[in-house]
Amino acid sequence: MPIRLKRAYDAPEEADGYRVLVDRLWPRGVKKEEARIDIWLREMAPSSDLRRWFAHDAEKWDEFKRRYFSELDGHPEQVKQLIDRAEAGVVTLVFAAREERFNNAVALKEYLEDPRRR
Repeated sequence: MPIRLKRAYDAPEEADGYRVLVDRLWPRGVKKEEARIDIWLREMAPSSDLRRWFAHDAEKWDEFKRRYFSELDGHPEQVKQLIDRAEAGVVTLVFAAREERFNNAVALKEYLEDPRRR
């Protein structure tokens, strides 16, 4: 199941496949026509409260993932949609965060790739 990650500020490429924006807010300064986003799944982003609490703090990473995964459990249709899409071809989760190791797209990729989700 090929799931890739890419910042919204990096140029889209054909190899990205199906591009999914997974942030609650549109990335600042990115034009919609240039972003080549196939679908914007705002409901797959962490809640505003969780996002603010986490603030990309590496020390909170494990607890953030636990809370975020719990939120994702409440969206089984969207989760299945992404898993089905990824099983059919490349899916790129697009995110705006500067922090590339500790962000919701990284956590979402881990969640989707967990065999228990299928």
